Amino acid sequence: MASESTEDQPDFRMAETRWTQVIRSKGHSSEAKLALKDLAEAYYQPVFWFIKERSPNEDAARDLTQEFFARVLDKYGFEGADPNRGRFRSFLLGAVKHFLSDQRAYAQRQKRGGGGAHVSLDAPGTDSSLPGIQVADDKAIPPDEAFDRHWANAVLARALARLEADSVSDGKVKQFEILQPWLAGGADQPQAEAAFQLGMSESAVRVAIHRLRQRFRKAVLAELAQTVGPEIPVQDEMQHLFAALSR
Repeated sequence: MASESTEDQPDFRMAETRWTQVIRSKGHSSEAKLALKDLAEAYYQPVFWFIKERSPNEDAARDLTQEFFARVLDKYGFEGADPNRGRFRSFLLGAVKHFLSDQRAYAQRQKRGGGGAHVSLDAPGTDSSLPGIQVADDKAIPPDEAFDRHWANAVLARALARLEADSVSDGKVKQFEILQPWLAGGADQPQAEAAFQLGMSESAVRVAIHRLRQRFRKAVLAELAQTVGPEIPVQDEMQHLFAALSR
C-alpha cells in the first residue's frame, strides 16, 4: 500500500487504555480490568471458534467459552502475559490453550473417580479425554493459523463497524452502503451504476472509493493498535493480519 502523510495516520494513543494498560498493570487496576473486558468482548468469536472446533456441539462450546472468559476476567492465567511479546492475540490464544489443558486434566481426574458424576462432552466416536476435543483433520488448516484467520476477520469487522458509524455521523450512510463492496477490491455492479445511484460522476465515485479504502485502512490500523504493546510496530501486525487472511 502507498505511504500516507503524517496527518492521515491514525492516532494510536488510545491504545494506552486497552492492551498496553492491561500489560502494565497485570490486570490489577480497575482500568485494566475494564480494558481487558473490552478486548475480551471484541474478540469473543475467535476464541469461540477455537473451542467450537473441539466441542461436540455449539451449546457445549458456548458454555466453555463463557467459562473461559469468566476466568480470564478474573485474572485466570493472566500473569503469563508477556510485555516483551505484547500481543493480545498471542496472549488470548495461549490462555485458551491453557484453559483447555486444565479442562482435560479435570476430565481425566473425573474418569479416575476423582469427583462426582461426570457428564462427558466428548463428541460421539472420539476417545479424547478433553471435553469436546476431537481428532483434528489433517487436511484442515492448523488450529493456530485458523485462530489467526478468525482473529483477522474480527479485526476487519470491528474496523468496518467503526467506518459505518462514522458514515452515520457524517450523514453518508447511503454512500457507505453503495461503495462498501469496493473495500474488498470489487463489486458486482459497475462504478457507473453506483455513480447513478449516488447522483455523482464516475470520477467522483472513484475518488470516494479511494478515500473510503484509506479510511478503512486507518480504522484497521487503529483497531490493531489497541491489541499490541508499545514495542511492536502496528504495521507488523497488519502484515500478519493479511497473511492470515491469505492462507
